[in-house]
Amino acid sequence: MIAKTPSEVVFVVDDDASMRDAISRLLNAVGLTVQTFASARAFLNRRLPDVPGCVVLDVRLPGLSGLDLQREMVERGIHIPVVFITGHGDIPMSVQAMKAGAVEFLTKPFRDQDLLDAVRSGIQLDRKEREERAELADLRDCVRQLTQREQEVMSLVVSGLLNKQIALQLGTSEKTIKIHRSQVMRKMRAHSLAHLVRISQKLGTCTH
Repeated sequence: MIAKTPSEVVFVVDDDASMRDAISRLLNAVGLTVQTFASARAFLNRRLPDVPGCVVLDVRLPGLSGLDLQREMVERGIHIPVVFITGHGDIPMSVQAMKAGAVEFLTKPFRDQDLLDAVRSGIQLDRKEREERAELADLRDCVRQLTQREQEVMSLVVSGLLNKQIALQLGTSEKTIKIHRSQVMRKMRAHSLAHLVRISQKLGTCTH
């Protein structure tokens, strides 16, 4: 029988076995799937399921620390929101973690509800960022279908130039520009100029 892939997973990284168990029981009780790790290396060496998730991460770990793991995740392109937990937190440490993108920084002992709220926020954030990355990848695929001239026309269209002005700038006829513009709209699946501008802004290709 093939195991069903969970719709979302919480990864708990803590060298304290009793803390791992307590957090697992809490998260399991509200229907969340949990994977636990005793070290940062164990987490990095595991092939993670490709579903929305969140990492509950102890700051002080043997070997690679929690903050080190957070940096390593960024370098490896592991885009999973992090909720830090610590029994020895200080303000500079929490500021560093939050600046690096942590969802929350909880000091032990923390309220169960605070952890649950932070984990749910992390999963929600991961789901949203996954959707945005998928949308961006789809738009980039659309751009790859454009010819070099169509990409030039798109940049000039979203910068606000009229067909006549674009034709003059590119040294071609207005009729040719209209054809290119029509192809751009079709290939980019844009239903209006405003939509095309929004697409361009998402791609970072808008001409200033």
